[in-house]
Amino acid sequence: MVNTIPITKARYNLGALAKRVHLNKEYFVLEKDGIPIIGIMDADELEDYLELQDPKARADIEKSNQDIREGRTRPIDELIAEFQPRKAKATGKRHSKA
Repeated sequence: MVNTIPITKARYNLGALAKRVHLNKEYFVLEKDGIPIIGIMDADELEDYLELQDPKARADIEKSNQDIREGRTRPIDELIAEFQPRKAKATGKRHSKA
């Protein structure tokens, strides 16, 4: 949800605004004389946004999406199995008594 608030009101309620943004994932647009000046969003979301501005990150995402479209994927259980330690096989031979 995007809320609009005068910048002077935001100044007096900054702690409460920060809490709402962080906990409720709300957005605020601060206005001065009715003109939007700045926006406030959660820091984690801002980091994600900034990361998407990086051309290399965007290229990596596009490559991943292309791999999915072309079927170059595998089930998660195969991937997990690849990284789990393999169980050692017993090397001793058992002798059966006849």
